[in-house]
Amino acid sequence: MMPIMKSQNWLPELFNDLFDLDYVAPQYRRASSTPAINVIERDNEYEVEIAAPGMTKDDFKVNLTPDNELVISLEKKNENKNCENQSGCEKKEDKKKGQYLRREFSYTSFRQSFTLPEDIEAEKIAAKMEHGVLKIELPKKEVKKEVPTTRNIEIR
Repeated sequence: MMPIMKSQNWLPELFNDLFDLDYVAPQYRRASSTPAINVIERDNEYEVEIAAPGMTKDDFKVNLTPDNELVISLEKKNENKNCENQSGCEKKEDKKKGQYLRREFSYTSFRQSFTLPEDIEAEKIAAKMEHGVLKIELPKKEVKKEVPTTRNIEIR
């Protein structure tokens, strides 16, 4: 067996191997993909956008942990049936033997977490789903500008 040679820039490739499963034979690779994530910073907020076409708001969970970590997870189950018997793909009288002529199901899950900066107003975090994109608004705390004041300095 020939050893696998890594390039000079092995660290990113190592992580790609672990997370993209490039080292697994194609027949054993998971049929999944990771949603694209954008993080945008504006003057008064951050916004996280997650592209998830075909998903609904009910497929997502967004949580803020006590450690100030934003956790976004997705779970979706699909079941397609294509059977001669349109009343269902299973025999009602004996479910163990069944009568699948074609039945496909899939399971998709995703979890991503972000440690939030200290300048986030946790109570005002909001999320909405629009046109297949989950948008999470993370408002920044209002920075109070200190007005310079005149201060007397004692001479010793």
